[in-house]
Amino acid sequence: MKRIYVVGTADTKGEELAYLAACIKTAGGSVVRVDVGTREPATEVDINAETVAACHPEGVGAVLACDDRGKAVEAMGIAFSSFLVAREDIAGIIGIGGGGGTSIITAGMRQLRLGLPKIMVSTLASGDVAPYVDVSDIVMMPSVTDMAGLNRLSRVILHNAAQAITAMTSRPAELTASKPALGLTMFGVTTSAVTAMVERLRADYDCLVFHATGTGGRTMEKLADSGLVSGVLDITTTEVCDLLFGGVLPATPDRLGAIARSGLPYVGSVGALDMVNFWAPETIPERYAGRLFYRHNPNITLMRTTSAECAQIGRWIGEKLNLCHGPVRFLIPEKGVSALDVEGGAFFDPQADVALFAALEATVKPTAARRIVRLPLHINDPQFAEAAVAAYRDIAKP
Repeated sequence: MKRIYVVGTADTKGEELAYLAACIKTAGGSVVRVDVGTREPATEVDINAETVAACHPEGVGAVLACDDRGKAVEAMGIAFSSFLVAREDIAGIIGIGGGGGTSIITAGMRQLRLGLPKIMVSTLASGDVAPYVDVSDIVMMPSVTDMAGLNRLSRVILHNAAQAITAMTSRPAELTASKPALGLTMFGVTTSAVTAMVERLRADYDCLVFHATGTGGRTMEKLADSGLVSGVLDITTTEVCDLLFGGVLPATPDRLGAIARSGLPYVGSVGALDMVNFWAPETIPERYAGRLFYRHNPNITLMRTTSAECAQIGRWIGEKLNLCHGPVRFLIPEKGVSALDVEGGAFFDPQADVALFAALEATVKPTAARRIVRLPLHINDPQFAEAAVAAYRDIAKP
């Protein structure tokens, strides 16, 4: 039977943890109380902190024997993440916490699949919650008052949170879509290409298009890890440029990691690898003085990647592709990689493109499943969209 995990630091939030669990039971939910504190709990729990801490790669001592509070919180977050991913009986999860508890609990929540109900009642929920939520679907709920014992307001907040998680788990959403889902990446300068692909695919697939702004790529790969997409057309890999050269919309070093782990059918390309993103001109690092820039709008400035940088990008992507053992087709549009990389365009630089393509071909180890395909086309040509769709349909055959 799946149950609702009620999580908190039972040493400092014991009263609130017990009350929240009682509210969920009254609403009809089955609960598991989990302690992620580092001292003696102030209330009864079902899974103690020692059990959670034992999931740390270096054992219990790495968490509970640590004298530095900040390091202990970080270690417990690692342990809790490992603990959660090994559980198979989670119907939903709700956490309560201040700064430390929020950090620990959301670290674990972020590892769970998208769609699984997650609520975090936190003293930090009315501020910038991006570090805690990232690309997950955690619902952040403000505690309003601090968690230093129950009061008339905190009882109402926790009661409402209990009602919410109980309702979410008692009637989970049903996936009614009859078509398999695909993830696609797009940027403004590859819109024509990706839009044309969607038009050709939508009769057979539910097309989920992600803006390649760092979070977009991470979200798509989160879906791949969660088994919520059946394949990927990663046409716009531009986030790699920002990762390698200090742009403001970067991928993480795990870009393409979900493709390797999942073995999903993958069609990729070099979309917008001709640019690094920065904010307004005055924010651009001094080391890039004298480079070729394009003012996309008053707040976004694009920098053209050089031949040397393109070679580095090609090697980085190539090494990632070598880790992918599922079906892979990586398409090279020889006549340009973005709307700016056309003859007469602001970023037209055939030599830089040649360096990119050569590095990819020199790095990728071709196999029966993994191939690079050159096309005498621009990335936004209609024929390129046709080729990408054909490549996907070919590798997605049962």
